[in-house]
Amino acid sequence: MPASPGLLNARVALTTEGDALAVALAGTWQVTESRPSWAGLLGTQNPARVRLVVADVEKWDSSLLLFLFEVQQWCRGTGAYCDTDALPEKIRTLLSQLSASHETSVPFDRSENFITTVGLATQDVAAKGRAIFQFVGECVLGAQQLVRNPKKFRWRDCLDEMQQCGAMALPIVSLVSLLVGVTLAYIGAVVLRQYGGDIYVADFIGLSMVREMGALMTAMVLSGRTGAAFAATLGNMKANEEIDALETLGIPAVQFLVLPRLIALGVMMPLLALYANALGIIGGVIVAFGLLGIPPAAFWVEMLTIVDLSDIMSGVIKATSFGLIVGLSGCLRGLQADRSAAGVGRAATSAVVTAILLIIIADAIFAVLFNALGI
Repeated sequence: MPASPGLLNARVALTTEGDALAVALAGTWQVTESRPSWAGLLGTQNPARVRLVVADVEKWDSSLLLFLFEVQQWCRGTGAYCDTDALPEKIRTLLSQLSASHETSVPFDRSENFITTVGLATQDVAAKGRAIFQFVGECVLGAQQLVRNPKKFRWRDCLDEMQQCGAMALPIVSLVSLLVGVTLAYIGAVVLRQYGGDIYVADFIGLSMVREMGALMTAMVLSGRTGAAFAATLGNMKANEEIDALETLGIPAVQFLVLPRLIALGVMMPLLALYANALGIIGGVIVAFGLLGIPPAAFWVEMLTIVDLSDIMSGVIKATSFGLIVGLSGCLRGLQADRSAAGVGRAATSAVVTAILLIIIADAIFAVLFNALGI
């Protein structure tokens, strides 16, 4: 039955299907004309499910979206399920954007049950995983082309990025590494001095910095400094349609923008990690000499009894992997950024979160792998 007979332009028909209510929209929906009110159409009905259908709509603008948004908000407030599968893809996309801009209007969305929410979250995780693997594959193919024809690679851009993520990061890496070494030395001194093993603080500082903390803390610093900068730069280029211009000219964005940044981080991260190891050990030497009275020579000799080349190489391998992870996360989120200032900010934040998460996962995998290999 037509639920709005007085309106000639925007028309709505309500049909009851068990505990569900089908809402069919037709006619012309324009903001210059009056549109139906959902509260007036619904009356005293309280369906458990509302199915939205766009049928025979000749012309529409934001008036249609506002009505659909009103229905969606009512469903969220009452806990009814709002079925939008029958809507055209374009309308669903615009409706989701409108809902996202009014997220604070409803404190909790109860329109979907638990199974639906889990299913949608699983699909979202799978889509994001496919995007990451696809991006990694594009980077691998770009690296293969670089090996085959290195003359086409922009080495000047790569050197500039090396300076930005390497030399320009030395001050913050120095401070963080030195303080980490001091902190670890104090922790080790508190425990070891109870058993008369003050000298073994050198072993503790040496192993922890060389195998773990040097590469990990450097990666954390660069994820917040360089990874976010990569995402912001590429996101801003996407918002200004510079990346579209490159693609139009037949220049792949991965080879022109991503590979120089990945190579720069892959080269500079091991060097920064070795530098962080040295600064962390110096911090441990300072605490050991000032608090425990251990001479620097004795500290060094004791540390060499347990730290060997395999420990250093394990840290270098971790640092190289962490550098690639930071570069991939920053460039991926930058290329996925929305074309707006807010989108660039969200891309930078997402790049840092993604890099830190993947770094922790990779570090755990390396710990298990090195233990299995006896390294």
